[in-house]
Amino acid sequence: MLFQLGEYLQQFWGPARLLTSYAVIMIIVLFAGYFLAYKLIPVFYDKLPHDRGREFTLKDNAEAAKGKPTGSGVVFITIFVILCFLIIPMNWVRASIIALTWITMLTGFLDDRSVDSWGEYLKGALDLIISVGTAFILYFGMKQLSSDGIVRFWLPFTSSLVAVNPVVYIILTTILLWASINTTNCTDGVDGLSSSLVLIALITLGILFYFILGHTDVANYLLIPHFAPGANWGAMIFTMAGVVMGYLWLNAFPSHCLMGDAGSRALGYFIGVCVMLSGNPFIALATSSVIFVNGGLGLVKVALLRFFKIKIFPNVRFPLHDHMRKNRGWSPTQVLVKFVIIQILITIAVIGTFLKVR
Repeated sequence: MLFQLGEYLQQFWGPARLLTSYAVIMIIVLFAGYFLAYKLIPVFYDKLPHDRGREFTLKDNAEAAKGKPTGSGVVFITIFVILCFLIIPMNWVRASIIALTWITMLTGFLDDRSVDSWGEYLKGALDLIISVGTAFILYFGMKQLSSDGIVRFWLPFTSSLVAVNPVVYIILTTILLWASINTTNCTDGVDGLSSSLVLIALITLGILFYFILGHTDVANYLLIPHFAPGANWGAMIFTMAGVVMGYLWLNAFPSHCLMGDAGSRALGYFIGVCVMLSGNPFIALATSSVIFVNGGLGLVKVALLRFFKIKIFPNVRFPLHDHMRKNRGWSPTQVLVKFVIIQILITIAVIGTFLKVR
């Protein structure tokens, strides 16, 4: 809407053309997202559910969180959705993903406010349905962008593009989205940890989409396929980064509120979508390595024990941030800072390697 307004007004007032600049749009949505989330989340403290303690976490973590407003993801994800529709040019793929991001948030929020937990299997099934539906949307969206109707990946260490079978694409996307949703959810246990790691992922993806994939000359120089709607997706990513910053300001240790499943599930979903849209699923290593290790190994451990009676990592507590606090004696601040440093180092190494070693 803002983009179209700028196109209309520039014939009467030249500077209005700035509203059609994606660089300007990204600045607007970043700051708007931050200020709106920072100002509006506290307004809803009394209306949000309150944390009742967490069953699978350290006792001091659970006690510190107990009674705080939770599910604030319903506020900042809704702000993200509204800003995207008001400011960023839409097509059916972007509109569908924004709507599904909100639906993913809603499934988490309804669980946050439910007296009785929905249970792992119900939430897992909902995640699977959303992931499969999204996989089809992304496949047909990418197919539409391809000149010959074939979806291709650009992969590490080779300049050749790899054609992807539709079934393989659907299965891979479903797995990655499901994993991203659940590992991000599992990482939400220390004040500021999940949102800080997510913010690194979002900034990385925003730069990748706008400055590299969305820029014809840069993409050609790096032997990477140009992604025509890169600027649009970059603006959406920076919108999400803005609202996460607003939330993080309130969630920094000691936190005033928690994002709950409403926030963590939607953020994991959105990051997974952007990774697949990048055309290289290994970009997930740059965005979510610590998140996958922190929460994902715990999911694998539980699944192997529950379904196959196989024990792995018997002396390691998951999520890993709980192990570092209980067994290593790290404070919440140490967990946050050290995990963030590790993710930044991995992000720089992976992006640098993937873009230049081809």
